[in-house]
Amino acid sequence: MDLDFISKLVKPGKTKIVMLVLDGLGGLPIKEGGLTELETAKTPNLDKLAEKSICGLQIPISDGISPGSGPGHLSFFGYDPIKYQVGRGVLAANGIDFDLKSIDVAARGNFCTVDENGNVLDRRAGRISTDVNQQLCKKLCDNIEIPGVEIFIETIKEHRFLLVIRGEDLSAELYDTDPQAIGKKPHEPKLKKIGFNKTIDIVKSFIDQAGKILSENYPANMVLLRGFSKKPDWPLFPDIFGLKSGAISAYPMYRGLAKLIGMNLLETGQTIEGEFTTLEKNWNDYDFFFLHIKKTDSYGEDGNFYSKVKIIEEVDGLIPRLMNLNPDVIVITGDHSTPSFLKIHSWHPVPTLIYSKYCRPDNVKNFDEKSCITGGLGPRLPAVQIMPIAMANALRLEKFGA
Repeated sequence: MDLDFISKLVKPGKTKIVMLVLDGLGGLPIKEGGLTELETAKTPNLDKLAEKSICGLQIPISDGISPGSGPGHLSFFGYDPIKYQVGRGVLAANGIDFDLKSIDVAARGNFCTVDENGNVLDRRAGRISTDVNQQLCKKLCDNIEIPGVEIFIETIKEHRFLLVIRGEDLSAELYDTDPQAIGKKPHEPKLKKIGFNKTIDIVKSFIDQAGKILSENYPANMVLLRGFSKKPDWPLFPDIFGLKSGAISAYPMYRGLAKLIGMNLLETGQTIEGEFTTLEKNWNDYDFFFLHIKKTDSYGEDGNFYSKVKIIEEVDGLIPRLMNLNPDVIVITGDHSTPSFLKIHSWHPVPTLIYSKYCRPDNVKNFDEKSCITGGLGPRLPAVQIMPIAMANALRLEKFGA
């Protein structure tokens, strides 16, 4: 979608849009002929809403492409995820309010577990506590020395941390060191383009020093780095769509993404119920809300089918509180599928519903993969079309042409 084109059609209004994102929503059966997590979950409220909505399956990037969380979200916010690319490092920095400079290179790090041969046993070090993470970050900060640059190491949450390298003539064009699999050694730092050997040397030095410092800190005895990136300069979501926008997320990365595109970050608790309470408290102050649920993705990545089911059911139980606010438009979707069966993000299309009094409901009676594939939005809706459809249903778009 052309953001400049859509922005010229936007008109002011008082209608309210809620975009509820269950991260990693889509799934697969854990046995042949079985049900997905969403099909297994008891979701009477989502099903009732689906009956009044137009439903379908959306494709975050393109057929067969498994999206990262960044591009998955950017696409349904209306940004072409191929054109607007940013690494997890910048999103992580924004998410914890780190003051990122234009010269900085940021990367999202994982504390991980490796064996005596350096092979990865656990990419998340058993999801160590945030308190332990803070202790390890301080230990690294106190002991790592790399001449010519400043190094910042900050806790994000659980096993995740932020690495920022500040100096002149640095490149963010580096591949991840995370192998995205167990039983493999971390990748050696490698440039995507010829040149900038200085950056490679700095990253290698950081990893080598970190490995020695953490060697006795089982299970967090090594680090993996992902999403090397620099701060981009993009058009802002509130300016494009003319929406005063509030983001509700307990998880730093998604707060960082929302901040990057100009949404206001609303303070919220760590529970799903707390996020819905934040929505209620701020209802009169905004006309667009991004409400993010993380645990559907986390349990999918952990291979925990029934815990993912329970999170879906917990969200379903809170839908009446959303409906009591009487939003003009509701969008419910995910940024990608994370089947517990695969334990990773996957390419499978994501169930989606769009509700408004103008939506022209289809025949879908249940909010799940098998039902949504028959819905009016179609089985392959490009995710970048979701915001224009939501805006139209909110009566926020002018007619195009004479």
